[in-house]
Amino acid sequence: MDQDTPVRAPAIPAWLAKLGKRRETALFVVLIALVACTGLARPQFLNLQNLRDVLLNVAIVGLLTAGMTVVMLMRHIDLSIGSVVGVSAYGVGCLYVAFPHLPVLIALMAGVAIGLVAGSVNAGLVALGRVPSLVATLSTLYIFRGADYAWVSGGQINASSLPDAFSRLATGAAFGIPTLVLIAVIVLAALGVYLKSFRGGREHYAIGSNPEAARLAGIQVERRVMVGFVISGAIAGLAGALWLARFGTVDASTAKGIELQVVAAAVVGSVAINGGAGTILGATLGALVLGVINSALVVLRISPFWQQAIQGALIVAAVATDTLLARSLAKRMMRKRDHG
Repeated sequence: MDQDTPVRAPAIPAWLAKLGKRRETALFVVLIALVACTGLARPQFLNLQNLRDVLLNVAIVGLLTAGMTVVMLMRHIDLSIGSVVGVSAYGVGCLYVAFPHLPVLIALMAGVAIGLVAGSVNAGLVALGRVPSLVATLSTLYIFRGADYAWVSGGQINASSLPDAFSRLATGAAFGIPTLVLIAVIVLAALGVYLKSFRGGREHYAIGSNPEAARLAGIQVERRVMVGFVISGAIAGLAGALWLARFGTVDASTAKGIELQVVAAAVVGSVAINGGAGTILGATLGALVLGVINSALVVLRISPFWQQAIQGALIVAAVATDTLLARSLAKRMMRKRDHG
Protein backbone atom coordinates (compact mmCIF):
# COMPACT_ATOMS: atom_id res chain seq x y z
CA MET A 1 0.00 0.00 0.00
CA ASP A 2 1.25 3.47 -0.90
CA GLN A 3 2.42 5.39 2.17
CA ASP A 4 0.71 8.56 0.94
CA THR A 5 -2.70 6.87 0.79
CA PRO A 6 -4.75 7.96 3.78
CA VAL A 7 -5.96 5.21 6.07
CA ARG A 8 -9.75 5.24 6.32
CA ALA A 9 -11.38 4.65 9.64
CA PRO A 10 -13.65 1.60 9.70
CA ALA A 11 -17.19 2.53 8.76
CA ILE A 12 -19.72 2.51 11.59
CA PRO A 13 -22.71 0.29 10.81
CA ALA A 14 -25.82 2.31 10.00
CA TRP A 15 -27.87 0.65 12.73
CA LEU A 16 -25.20 1.45 15.34
CA ALA A 17 -24.98 5.09 14.25
CA LYS A 18 -28.77 5.38 14.38
CA LEU A 19 -28.85 3.79 17.83
CA GLY A 20 -26.22 6.21 19.09
CA LYS A 21 -28.33 9.21 18.07
CA ARG A 22 -31.38 8.09 20.03
CA ARG A 23 -32.00 9.75 23.41
CA GLU A 24 -33.11 6.39 24.78
CA THR A 25 -29.56 5.07 24.32
CA ALA A 26 -28.16 7.84 26.52
CA LEU A 27 -30.82 7.14 29.16
CA PHE A 28 -29.97 3.44 29.12
CA VAL A 29 -26.28 4.21 29.59
CA VAL A 30 -27.10 6.55 32.49
CA LEU A 31 -29.30 3.85 34.05
CA ILE A 32 -26.55 1.22 33.85
CA ALA A 33 -24.02 3.69 35.28
CA LEU A 34 -26.32 4.53 38.21
CA VAL A 35 -26.85 0.86 39.05
CA ALA A 36 -23.13 0.06 38.73
CA CYS A 37 -21.91 3.02 40.80
CA THR A 38 -24.46 2.45 43.56
CA GLY A 39 -23.65 -1.27 43.56
CA LEU A 40 -19.95 -0.51 43.98
CA ALA A 41 -20.63 1.89 46.86
CA ARG A 42 -23.21 -0.36 48.54
CA PRO A 43 -23.12 -3.99 47.32
CA GLN A 44 -26.43 -4.70 49.10
CA PHE A 45 -28.13 -2.48 46.51
CA LEU A 46 -27.74 -5.29 43.98
CA ASN A 47 -29.48 -7.98 46.03
CA LEU A 48 -32.48 -9.54 44.32
CA GLN A 49 -35.05 -8.31 46.86
CA ASN A 50 -33.99 -4.67 46.46
CA LEU A 51 -34.01 -4.89 42.65
CA ARG A 52 -37.43 -6.55 42.83
CA ASP A 53 -38.77 -3.71 44.99
CA VAL A 54 -37.39 -1.14 42.55
CA LEU A 55 -39.11 -2.87 39.64
CA LEU A 56 -42.42 -3.08 41.51
CA ASN A 57 -42.37 0.61 42.38
CA VAL A 58 -41.24 1.69 38.93
CA ALA A 59 -43.89 -0.49 37.25
CA ILE A 60 -46.71 1.67 38.65
CA VAL A 61 -44.92 4.96 37.94
CA GLY A 62 -44.02 3.66 34.48
CA LEU A 63 -47.67 2.95 33.71
CA LEU A 64 -48.68 6.46 34.78
CA THR A 65 -45.80 7.96 32.79
CA ALA A 66 -46.96 6.11 29.66
CA GLY A 67 -50.47 7.53 30.04
CA MET A 68 -48.99 10.99 30.62
CA THR A 69 -46.88 10.58 27.48
CA VAL A 70 -49.96 10.12 25.29
CA VAL A 71 -51.35 13.41 26.61
CA MET A 72 -48.06 15.33 26.48
CA LEU A 73 -47.51 14.34 22.85
CA MET A 74 -50.48 16.59 22.03
CA ARG A 75 -49.18 19.57 24.06
CA HIS A 76 -51.42 18.80 27.03
CA ILE A 77 -50.88 17.56 30.58
CA ASP A 78 -52.88 15.50 33.07
CA LEU A 79 -52.26 16.53 36.67
CA SER A 80 -55.22 14.57 38.04
CA ILE A 81 -53.65 11.11 37.75
CA GLY A 82 -52.56 10.95 41.41
CA SER A 83 -56.12 11.56 42.58
CA VAL A 84 -57.46 9.01 40.08
CA VAL A 85 -55.02 6.42 41.44
CA GLY A 86 -56.25 7.17 44.98
CA VAL A 87 -59.95 6.93 44.09
CA SER A 88 -59.58 3.73 42.06
CA ALA A 89 -57.40 2.06 44.72
CA TYR A 90 -59.97 2.77 47.42
CA GLY A 91 -62.86 1.85 45.13
CA VAL A 92 -61.39 -1.56 44.33
CA GLY A 93 -60.66 -2.08 48.03
CA CYS A 94 -64.29 -1.33 48.88
CA LEU A 95 -65.39 -3.88 46.31
CA TYR A 96 -63.32 -6.54 48.05
CA VAL A 97 -64.77 -5.59 51.42
CA ALA A 98 -68.27 -6.05 50.00
CA PHE A 99 -67.45 -9.05 47.77
CA PRO A 100 -64.47 -10.97 49.24
CA HIS A 101 -64.50 -13.56 46.45
CA LEU A 102 -64.50 -11.10 43.58
CA PRO A 103 -62.32 -12.39 40.68
CA VAL A 104 -59.04 -10.55 40.22
CA LEU A 105 -59.82 -9.69 36.58
CA ILE A 106 -63.10 -8.05 37.57
CA ALA A 107 -61.29 -6.02 40.24
CA LEU A 108 -58.74 -4.78 37.68
CA MET A 109 -61.55 -3.94 35.27
CA ALA A 110 -63.32 -2.00 38.02
CA GLY A 111 -60.19 0.09 38.53
CA VAL A 112 -59.97 0.75 34.79
CA ALA A 113 -63.67 1.72 34.75
CA ILE A 114 -63.16 4.30 37.51
CA GLY A 115 -60.23 5.70 35.58
CA LEU A 116 -62.30 5.84 32.38
CA VAL A 117 -64.92 7.96 34.11
CA ALA A 118 -62.30 10.35 35.47
CA GLY A 119 -60.53 10.50 32.10
CA SER A 120 -63.81 11.24 30.35
CA VAL A 121 -64.40 14.21 32.68
CA ASN A 122 -60.97 15.61 31.79
CA ALA A 123 -61.57 14.90 28.10
CA GLY A 124 -64.86 16.79 28.14
CA LEU A 125 -63.37 19.81 29.90
CA VAL A 126 -60.34 20.05 27.59
CA ALA A 127 -61.67 18.95 24.19
CA LEU A 128 -65.28 20.12 24.40
CA GLY A 129 -65.12 22.88 27.01
CA ARG A 130 -61.84 24.26 25.57
CA VAL A 131 -60.44 24.64 29.10
CA PRO A 132 -56.61 24.62 29.10
CA SER A 133 -55.49 21.17 30.23
CA LEU A 134 -53.29 22.60 32.99
CA VAL A 135 -56.28 24.39 34.52
CA ALA A 136 -58.77 21.59 33.87
CA THR A 137 -56.71 18.76 35.33
CA LEU A 138 -55.48 20.86 38.24
CA SER A 139 -59.13 21.45 39.09
CA THR A 140 -60.08 17.79 38.77
CA LEU A 141 -57.03 16.84 40.84
CA TYR A 142 -58.64 18.65 43.78
CA ILE A 143 -62.17 17.57 42.88
CA PHE A 144 -61.31 13.87 42.69
CA ARG A 145 -59.15 14.07 45.82
CA GLY A 146 -61.92 15.90 47.69
CA ALA A 147 -64.43 13.27 46.61
CA ASP A 148 -62.01 10.60 47.81
CA TYR A 149 -61.69 12.24 51.24
CA ALA A 150 -65.49 12.50 51.50
CA TRP A 151 -65.86 8.85 50.51
CA VAL A 152 -63.15 7.51 52.82
CA SER A 153 -64.25 9.66 55.81
CA GLY A 154 -61.08 8.92 57.75
CA GLY A 155 -61.16 5.17 57.12
CA GLN A 156 -58.81 2.94 55.16
CA ILE A 157 -58.61 -0.41 53.42
CA ASN A 158 -56.20 -2.90 55.00
CA ALA A 159 -54.32 -5.80 53.44
CA SER A 160 -56.36 -8.20 55.59
CA SER A 161 -59.45 -7.26 53.56
CA LEU A 162 -57.86 -8.43 50.31
CA PRO A 163 -57.90 -12.04 49.07
CA ASP A 164 -54.60 -13.84 48.54
CA ALA A 165 -55.25 -14.13 44.80
CA PHE A 166 -55.32 -10.34 44.46
CA SER A 167 -52.27 -9.79 46.68
CA ARG A 168 -50.32 -12.28 44.56
CA LEU A 169 -50.31 -9.69 41.77
CA ALA A 170 -47.48 -8.08 43.74
CA THR A 171 -46.04 -11.07 45.59
CA GLY A 172 -46.30 -13.68 42.82
CA ALA A 173 -44.00 -14.10 39.85
CA ALA A 174 -43.83 -15.74 36.44
CA PHE A 175 -40.49 -16.70 34.86
CA GLY A 176 -38.83 -15.00 37.85
CA ILE A 177 -40.48 -11.64 37.08
CA PRO A 178 -43.12 -10.18 39.45
CA THR A 179 -46.65 -10.50 38.03
CA LEU A 180 -47.31 -6.80 38.53
CA VAL A 181 -44.25 -5.95 36.44
CA LEU A 182 -45.38 -8.31 33.67
CA ILE A 183 -48.79 -6.61 33.56
CA ALA A 184 -47.07 -3.23 33.27
CA VAL A 185 -44.76 -4.48 30.50
CA ILE A 186 -47.72 -5.82 28.49
CA VAL A 187 -49.62 -2.52 28.78
CA LEU A 188 -46.53 -0.47 27.94
CA ALA A 189 -45.73 -2.64 24.92
CA ALA A 190 -49.31 -2.40 23.64
CA LEU A 191 -49.32 1.37 24.04
CA GLY A 192 -45.94 1.66 22.32
CA VAL A 193 -47.21 -0.35 19.34
CA TYR A 194 -50.36 1.79 19.19
CA LEU A 195 -48.40 5.04 19.04
CA LYS A 196 -45.89 3.76 16.49
CA SER A 197 -47.89 1.52 14.19
CA PHE A 198 -51.50 2.69 14.18
CA ARG A 199 -52.95 5.75 12.48
CA GLY A 200 -54.58 6.97 15.69
CA GLY A 201 -51.26 6.81 17.52
CA ARG A 202 -49.42 8.70 14.80
CA GLU A 203 -52.10 11.39 14.90
CA HIS A 204 -51.08 12.18 18.49
CA TYR A 205 -47.63 13.13 17.18
CA ALA A 206 -49.11 15.14 14.31
CA ILE A 207 -51.31 17.16 16.66
CA GLY A 208 -48.39 17.90 18.96
CA SER A 209 -46.12 18.92 16.09
CA ASN A 210 -48.61 21.37 14.56
CA PRO A 211 -52.26 21.36 15.68
CA GLU A 212 -53.45 23.65 12.87
CA ALA A 213 -51.69 21.63 10.18
CA ALA A 214 -53.15 18.45 11.68
CA ARG A 215 -56.63 19.96 11.52
CA LEU A 216 -56.11 21.00 7.89
CA ALA A 217 -54.94 17.46 7.11
CA GLY A 218 -58.31 16.15 8.21
CA ILE A 219 -57.39 14.91 11.69
CA GLN A 220 -60.22 15.23 14.19
CA VAL A 221 -58.14 16.99 16.82
CA GLU A 222 -60.80 17.21 19.55
CA ARG A 223 -61.67 13.55 19.19
CA ARG A 224 -58.02 12.49 19.38
CA VAL A 225 -57.44 14.71 22.43
CA MET A 226 -60.44 13.10 24.14
CA VAL A 227 -59.02 9.64 23.37
CA GLY A 228 -55.68 10.68 24.89
CA PHE A 229 -57.22 11.80 28.18
CA VAL A 230 -59.43 8.70 28.36
CA ILE A 231 -56.36 6.49 27.86
CA SER A 232 -54.50 8.40 30.58
CA GLY A 233 -57.46 8.02 32.97
CA ALA A 234 -57.89 4.30 32.25
CA ILE A 235 -54.20 3.62 32.87
CA ALA A 236 -54.34 5.63 36.12
CA GLY A 237 -57.34 3.52 37.18
CA LEU A 238 -55.42 0.32 36.48
CA ALA A 239 -52.42 1.71 38.35
CA GLY A 240 -54.70 2.37 41.33
CA ALA A 241 -55.81 -1.26 41.44
CA LEU A 242 -52.18 -2.40 41.18
CA TRP A 243 -51.20 0.10 43.89
CA LEU A 244 -53.71 -1.62 46.21
CA ALA A 245 -52.20 -5.02 45.40
CA ARG A 246 -48.68 -3.67 45.94
CA PHE A 247 -49.14 -1.86 49.25
CA GLY A 248 -52.30 -3.46 50.66
CA THR A 249 -53.30 -0.45 52.74
CA VAL A 250 -54.89 2.61 51.12
CA ASP A 251 -56.60 5.72 52.42
CA ALA A 252 -57.59 9.18 51.18
CA SER A 253 -53.97 10.31 50.78
CA THR A 254 -52.94 7.39 48.54
CA ALA A 255 -50.60 8.45 45.68
CA LYS A 256 -50.78 12.10 46.71
CA GLY A 257 -48.19 14.11 44.77
CA ILE A 258 -47.18 11.27 42.44
CA GLU A 259 -48.19 13.36 39.42
CA LEU A 260 -45.06 15.49 39.86
CA GLN A 261 -42.86 12.40 39.80
CA VAL A 262 -44.66 11.19 36.67
CA VAL A 263 -44.17 14.51 34.85
CA ALA A 264 -40.49 14.44 35.84
CA ALA A 265 -40.10 10.88 34.51
CA ALA A 266 -41.75 11.81 31.22
CA VAL A 267 -39.57 14.89 30.71
CA VAL A 268 -36.39 13.04 31.70
CA GLY A 269 -37.49 10.31 29.28
CA SER A 270 -37.33 12.80 26.38
CA VAL A 271 -41.06 13.47 26.05
CA ALA A 272 -41.17 17.05 24.78
CA ILE A 273 -43.18 19.56 26.83
CA ASN A 274 -44.23 21.32 23.62
CA GLY A 275 -45.52 18.06 22.12
CA GLY A 276 -44.81 16.01 19.05
CA ALA A 277 -41.79 14.06 20.35
CA GLY A 278 -41.31 11.18 22.75
CA THR A 279 -41.68 7.41 23.04
CA ILE A 280 -43.07 4.96 25.55
CA LEU A 281 -39.62 3.37 25.81
CA GLY A 282 -38.02 6.71 26.64
CA ALA A 283 -40.70 7.52 29.21
CA THR A 284 -40.23 4.11 30.83
CA LEU A 285 -36.47 4.58 30.98
CA GLY A 286 -37.07 8.00 32.58
CA ALA A 287 -39.20 6.35 35.25
CA LEU A 288 -36.50 3.71 35.79
CA VAL A 289 -33.77 6.35 36.15
CA LEU A 290 -35.75 8.26 38.77
CA GLY A 291 -36.72 5.04 40.55
CA VAL A 292 -33.12 3.88 40.76
CA ILE A 293 -32.00 7.31 41.98
CA ASN A 294 -34.61 7.31 44.74
CA SER A 295 -33.66 3.79 45.81
CA ALA A 296 -29.95 4.62 45.65
CA LEU A 297 -30.43 7.63 47.93
CA VAL A 298 -32.05 5.38 50.52
CA VAL A 299 -29.28 2.78 50.30
CA LEU A 300 -26.60 5.48 50.45
CA ARG A 301 -28.38 7.02 53.48
CA ILE A 302 -28.80 10.41 51.82
CA SER A 303 -31.63 12.68 52.97
CA PRO A 304 -34.88 12.06 51.04
CA PHE A 305 -35.19 15.83 50.55
CA TRP A 306 -32.53 15.44 47.85
CA GLN A 307 -34.97 13.38 45.78
CA GLN A 308 -37.03 16.41 44.82
CA ALA A 309 -33.92 18.51 44.22
CA ILE A 310 -32.49 15.86 41.89
CA GLN A 311 -35.80 15.49 40.06
CA GLY A 312 -35.93 19.25 39.55
CA ALA A 313 -32.36 19.35 38.29
CA LEU A 314 -33.05 16.50 35.86
CA ILE A 315 -36.12 18.30 34.51
CA VAL A 316 -34.10 21.47 33.93
CA ALA A 317 -31.34 19.48 32.22
CA ALA A 318 -33.83 17.61 30.02
CA VAL A 319 -35.70 20.75 28.98
CA ALA A 320 -32.44 22.59 28.29
CA THR A 321 -31.20 19.69 26.17
CA ASP A 322 -34.45 19.60 24.18
CA THR A 323 -34.24 23.36 23.61
CA LEU A 324 -30.64 23.16 22.38
CA LEU A 325 -31.47 20.25 20.09
CA ALA A 326 -34.48 22.10 18.68
CA ARG A 327 -32.40 25.20 17.99
CA SER A 328 -29.65 23.11 16.38
CA LEU A 329 -32.20 21.37 14.16
CA ALA A 330 -33.78 24.70 13.17
CA LYS A 331 -30.38 26.16 12.20
CA ARG A 332 -29.55 23.04 10.21
CA MET A 333 -32.85 23.29 8.32
CA MET A 334 -32.22 26.96 7.56
CA ARG A 335 -28.76 26.18 6.20
CA LYS A 336 -30.18 23.47 3.97
CA ARG A 337 -32.87 25.82 2.73
CA ASP A 338 -30.29 28.56 2.00
CA HIS A 339 -28.05 26.13 0.10
CA GLY A 340 -31.07 24.85 -1.80
